[in-house]
Amino acid sequence: MQNLIEIPARRGKAAFVAAGQTVTVINTHGEQVVDTWAFNRADLSEFMSNEHTRAHSLHLVPKPGDVLRTNQRRPILTLMEDTSGGVHDTLIAACDRYRYAFLGVEGHHDNCTDNLFAGMAELGLTPPEVPSPLNLFMNIPWDANGALQFAAPPRPVPGGYVRLRAEMDLVIAFSACPQDILPINGKAAKTVEAHFTIGA
Repeated sequence: MQNLIEIPARRGKAAFVAAGQTVTVINTHGEQVVDTWAFNRADLSEFMSNEHTRAHSLHLVPKPGDVLRTNQRRPILTLMEDTSGGVHDTLIAACDRYRYAFLGVEGHHDNCTDNLFAGMAELGLTPPEVPSPLNLFMNIPWDANGALQFAAPPRPVPGGYVRLRAEMDLVIAFSACPQDILPINGKAAKTVEAHFTIGA
């Protein structure tokens, strides 16, 4: 396997990916949510869009073989392989300071929105906005009445991964979600690091 790149616990990381390369996102410990974004490297205003992807795939959770599309409806990533159990979310916005204030946090709390900007800043880039992320390894069950409940993945797979192929030159960005109030990062709401690799 290619060299592991760490997404530090509660932090963000971004990287350049060339068209045709693969990105493997690893749920190292089995219960860490990884917010994921992808931007057209030549034009950051074009980015992976869950809304546009769902209009083509016709289901909520991406599956192997699905093409993930941009806000211009162009392919940006293809989901090639998923050994994680296939539990992901495409509906919930990235956490931010407003979310934690709503949950009763006073003062600063690490959040995925800040992590996106920090990860991109390491590459000298600033995202023009915060798109809705693909929340890898995040279990959001919906019932028949349209109600949801935050929950840890039912069968965490330590070392499980999602492999994506870049369909254009892009910037990929991740956040090891620092949510430690709601139990989306395991039953104890513990936040840990995750990893990814970039391969040919």
